[in-house]
Amino acid sequence: MESSYFRDMTPILAVFLLFFLLFTPVFPTTNLKDFRHINTTFQPNKQLSKATMKTIKSPDGDIIDCVLIHFQPAFNNPMLKVTKPLDPPEIPNGNKKGGMEKKVKQLWSSKGKSCPHGTIPIRRQTESEILASDSISTFKKTLSRKDFNYSNDGHQHAVAYVTDGEFYGAKASLNVWAPNVTRPFDFSLSQIWVIADVPTHGLSTLEAGWQVAPAMYGNKLPRFFLYWTNDGYRSGCYNLLCSGFVQTTHEICLGATFDALSTYNGTQYDFDVLIWKDPRHGNWWLRVGTIIVGYWPVALFPDFSKHATAIEYGGEVFNAQSPGQQPTSTIMGSGHFATEGFGKASFVRNMEIVDEHNVLQSVGDVNLLTEKPNCYDIKNGFNSFWGYYIFFGGPGNNPHCT
Repeated sequence: MESSYFRDMTPILAVFLLFFLLFTPVFPTTNLKDFRHINTTFQPNKQLSKATMKTIKSPDGDIIDCVLIHFQPAFNNPMLKVTKPLDPPEIPNGNKKGGMEKKVKQLWSSKGKSCPHGTIPIRRQTESEILASDSISTFKKTLSRKDFNYSNDGHQHAVAYVTDGEFYGAKASLNVWAPNVTRPFDFSLSQIWVIADVPTHGLSTLEAGWQVAPAMYGNKLPRFFLYWTNDGYRSGCYNLLCSGFVQTTHEICLGATFDALSTYNGTQYDFDVLIWKDPRHGNWWLRVGTIIVGYWPVALFPDFSKHATAIEYGGEVFNAQSPGQQPTSTIMGSGHFATEGFGKASFVRNMEIVDEHNVLQSVGDVNLLTEKPNCYDIKNGFNSFWGYYIFFGGPGNNPHCT
């Protein structure tokens, strides 16, 4: 979830340690060194409970509350000055390579259960999960794209990126796996980053994809997630844990698991992610498969008032151990290197950007970044069906990974 712009993390605050000392820790405290607590989380309250119209228990154990749409966390923010979501804008025109777009299926609704119209599904989180979400999501701004410095801060990337131009959105199909995450506070993900790097304000990002993060969700299942920061990762937010994203659909649950996953040398499952700027109101919208999920209000993201300055596609692994210790065995993607190709390595295909005319264009030539190619690697390519694509991933710790 952290963009490859930055490589430094802040120490954990005393509040975070105190919490785990007072209450029986679920995970060893030795893994907590690189986290800090912030107070931007959305805490469940009586108002939200009263606004719950229906509750669904997912087969994976998740509890999903169907909450009246105008009671969602975003409308607690006085900066928005609205009490109901906007109507979605026109979807960008352009290429539709790779076949018809598919509806994303999640486990909580796999048996025909659904939230009523006029509500949105919100996954319940425990206090420890909320605390972990805050801690994992906050990072310090230290470097810009032009100043790559491969310091060992626990983050490993395998990404393709573009920085030459003005970007009004991005789209790609992300291949979904269930990578083994070996340490409780590690995570592994695949996503799109839409980035605005304004020198006077710092970096802002809008991010969406899938993630395995045991500390945040209580298990090792891949989940659809979104994330944002507007201050260079000094603070930020996952899903609907604070006032930043306005959800408009009753069909997709942020933080919920997928109903279908890829298997090695078997069936491959992917889904489309599209982030784009509404040409009329300036808000940045998110579409997953065939469903418009909601939007990030531009009032909360002034650096996105014009356009984005960079786009990234690919994977990331976070190693929660202290810098300098043994590399993590948390895998990226399928856990297999890019050279193994289709059915074995993870991929992102049909990588596109949205131009100033609200038209999708092929991303074209991309730059590739991987800090330690013997741990996780990446390769890119092009064909007429997939457009521009990347394969990426790896096993992490192995005899050649140092």
